[in-house]
Amino acid sequence: MSPTILQFLFLVAGVILLLLAGDLLVRGAAALARKWGIPSLIVGLTIVAFGTSAPELVVSVQAVLSGASELAIGNVVGSNIANVLLVLGVPAVIMSIPTNVAGVARNVGVAVFATLVLIILMLIPGPLVFWQGAILFGGIILYLLWMFGLAKTGAEDPTLSEMADIDHMDGLPKSNAAITFFILFGIVGLAFGGNLIVGNAIKIATSLGVSEAMIGLTIVAIGTSLPELATVMVAAWRGHTDVAIGNVLGSNVFNIFAVLGVTAMVGPIAVPDGFLIFDVWVMLATIVALGVFILRRAPIGRKIGVVFLLGYALFIAAAVKASLGA
Repeated sequence: MSPTILQFLFLVAGVILLLLAGDLLVRGAAALARKWGIPSLIVGLTIVAFGTSAPELVVSVQAVLSGASELAIGNVVGSNIANVLLVLGVPAVIMSIPTNVAGVARNVGVAVFATLVLIILMLIPGPLVFWQGAILFGGIILYLLWMFGLAKTGAEDPTLSEMADIDHMDGLPKSNAAITFFILFGIVGLAFGGNLIVGNAIKIATSLGVSEAMIGLTIVAIGTSLPELATVMVAAWRGHTDVAIGNVLGSNVFNIFAVLGVTAMVGPIAVPDGFLIFDVWVMLATIVALGVFILRRAPIGRKIGVVFLLGYALFIAAAVKASLGA
């Protein structure tokens, strides 16, 4: 077996471990918070909201600490593109996804705003540094406070409903021993899985002669987007396709504000020149395109789902070609 194939298998193992550990950590922490009598809304807007972004956050922070910050920015930009074109494209081929769900329009507005803020910060020469990370992280604090205010007024919101629905979360541990195991395994698994991903992604990039950013945009981004894809596919299978839009929009906002915000405060994030020429504009175009469907209240059907998937395939091909030609 060639070293590159072995590194790829280790990377895949890291993704699986990361996703499993993140899920266990969220469930263990949610169960502990419930045991302590913390309201479900607070748990949803803190533990669940940040916990579901743990895979992207761990990979991005470890990439910066390992001196591979291009992997971090590639992971977030690639995940946001995958969330729209892949995570919505696959279920749309199976079942039409409605966009006329209450609260979706305001959430797509936040997602577009977050994307524009990131692009403006990236256009400033040099890497993303602490003060830029603080601006982004301030965005997630304001977003969560806004969500809390909406919840208190009883407003309908798919993103809020998904985060705050702790009472119907399956698989919460009951005993103190089980809760402790979930939390400890989650923390250790996240750290070890993130290390496997970052270390082997760097090795793969070196052996293939491509950039770390490209590995982040493609392999790592797809891997860390798997929870969103799994959630949407299960929802589509059960006929609850309205969950899909809220899941994608919430994930995109958290990726930009929370993941990149924290990561930039940990260490500088280099912005590859190619990102400002192509990738960030694809990210903006995908969320704006989704916004058009939402504002027109037009469902995302099979034909659009196929277009999304073809668009994603073309994006991956363009990213690989650009990296090999660099």
